[in-house]
Amino acid sequence: MSKPRIHAAVGLILREDGKVLFGKRPEDKPWPGYWELPGGKVEAGETVSQALRRELKEELDINVTHSTPWIEYVHEYPKNIVRLSFYKVDAWDGEEKGVEGQELTWLTPNWPLSVDPVLPAAEPPMRWLSLPNRYLLSHIGDAAHTDAWLERLETSLEDGIQLVQFREPAWEQLAANDAEQRDMLHQAWLATRELCWKYGARCLINSVHPKDWWSEGDGVQLRASDAQHWATQAQAGLKADTAHADPVLGLPEKALVGVSAHNSADLEAAIQLNASFIVVGHVLPTPSHPGEEGLGWAAFQELAWQAGRPVFAIGGQSNATLAEATEHGAHGIAGIRHIGHNA
Repeated sequence: MSKPRIHAAVGLILREDGKVLFGKRPEDKPWPGYWELPGGKVEAGETVSQALRRELKEELDINVTHSTPWIEYVHEYPKNIVRLSFYKVDAWDGEEKGVEGQELTWLTPNWPLSVDPVLPAAEPPMRWLSLPNRYLLSHIGDAAHTDAWLERLETSLEDGIQLVQFREPAWEQLAANDAEQRDMLHQAWLATRELCWKYGARCLINSVHPKDWWSEGDGVQLRASDAQHWATQAQAGLKADTAHADPVLGLPEKALVGVSAHNSADLEAAIQLNASFIVVGHVLPTPSHPGEEGLGWAAFQELAWQAGRPVFAIGGQSNATLAEATEHGAHGIAGIRHIGHNA
């Protein structure tokens, strides 16, 4: 017999300091004593946002004044399957209180959390929220520009950039048959990684570079074509709700796996590989794709909602587009220039 399916609206209520509100389930409810994110079942005839506002009023006595759809995620419990529509809530009227007698606490989004036990479905969003919302890509070109890149990178790291991708397809092609170029490219990658680590930032390498370099940093960003290839190699039965990277990639357990995607087929490959996040684009016209129209925000938002994990918007992005990207379901923005000060 198939399990019943439930659709729930869930609020990630975010304070200005970045902490998220959790409640402890009362003893007279299923999973008593477990900590959870507030929200509840979407009733017949309700939109998700209507259900979210109703549930947060009933549970916390607050009136939501601004929320944005973030991620839709499916979690299978022993007795049912729940489709969770996560919304970020960053503005509300009233002071939160446990209307049902539940204990409340504000937690730093990370994993593991400082409370226990926690409802299993609350674990993925806490990992996701720990990802920065700006993702800087390198653009060096060749060895002559390495020092200038490292100077720009340090400025961006000082400005708060915490996620960087080393991505040098032109230099990789140059180094394909030149051992000296290969060594200089590798040294540039290691220097980039070390500078990121100096500032506590995570540094990923693009899959255009040799696979034996992937485990030297904090993870890998797979090109769409590479993700499709590795998805076919993925072990049967790999679950998308584990905290582990796909073992077929040969990465450490806590490594990040990003996947570049342009369509639904790319998203499926990312999900099969249990990607930590997905980069979707290009969204807006960009010099890297001259003469090509971008996806546009509507198409981006549709793909983002299917991803089941954080999505970064790429293509024509800058600090000025971050708010618009967030309103359309993006976790953050990715790019080469202007993602951070003078970068």
